Amino acid sequence: MGTLELKQSLTGHRGRVWSVCWHPKGANLGSCGEDKTIIIWGLEGPKWVTKMILTEGHSRTIRELAWSPCGNYIASASFDATIAVWDKKSGQFECNVTLEGHENEVKSVSWSISGQLLATCSRDKSVWVWEINDDEYECDAVINAHTQDVKKVRWHPHEEILASASYDNTVKIFKENAADSDWSCTATLSSHTSTVWSLSWDKIGNRIATCSDDKTVKIWREYKPGNDMGIATPNNESVWKCISTLSGYHTRTIYDIDWCKTTGLLVTACGDDIIRIFKEDSDCDPHQPSFTMICSINSAHAQDVNCVQWNPTIPGQLASASDDSTVKIWFYNE
Repeated sequence: MGTLELKQSLTGHRGRVWSVCWHPKGANLGSCGEDKTIIIWGLEGPKWVTKMILTEGHSRTIRELAWSPCGNYIASASFDATIAVWDKKSGQFECNVTLEGHENEVKSVSWSISGQLLATCSRDKSVWVWEINDDEYECDAVINAHTQDVKKVRWHPHEEILASASYDNTVKIFKENAADSDWSCTATLSSHTSTVWSLSWDKIGNRIATCSDDKTVKIWREYKPGNDMGIATPNNESVWKCISTLSGYHTRTIYDIDWCKTTGLLVTACGDDIIRIFKEDSDCDPHQPSFTMICSINSAHAQDVNCVQWNPTIPGQLASASDDSTVKIWFYNE
């Protein structure tokens, strides 16, 4: 069993902290929450300090933020039904674009790896794809594939393929059709028995980890046409299969999951106030993988853990956010 060491507890938010997101180079961290602000944190010596507080972008809770791949933009999704895009052309981050169109709360926002597409999702059951050209944001697609509140959107790590998780117990995969430029649902991942709260792609992008109100984590794998398992792929489209279920570890809703692109470790955020880390067993069948829980921190926060995210450049470094108004920086040691 490894150890998860608390490096620092960051205070500054009032009310729930919903989301944390690392700068692509891992040197800064953004957080947002119920107080309608975004705090940018950075290191001064060994200590994390407040570098910037972004206000006046939203009139209600900020549910999630996402840093663009280039690190020059931040997108934030809010219960006020808008998405704010912040840039630092003036030297400081300022909100210069507000995207409108969702009917109510926007729950999640994600940049494609190219930085040319932005995905958003909402309680209004829709997923929107926005195209970006020279700081002009245009709605490229409104996708109404889910039947309930959409909780999370995440782009593939290398391609313009989008996954979304919903209150309707499913995850859906979307691609743009080259022939007519329409976005369509190419796969529905159905196995969870309650709300799917979050998802994370692996480093390669052929597997997805999902977490749910049903207290399980599921691992899904994509099988392309002509795959080595002999799995039939109708209409020459990929097929996604649930290849592993992690159950019996969590006692309440699992709100978030992140698959580390450098170490391959999975981390979960749970309503039982515990952060758990899982490692894939090295000698298992890749088509039937097994995972071992290698770390569990009771009372990681005083209330629900809402979000967890691995630092993209520093293996083992982790940030978490909670209903207890704090952000915490952790380091995992094997």
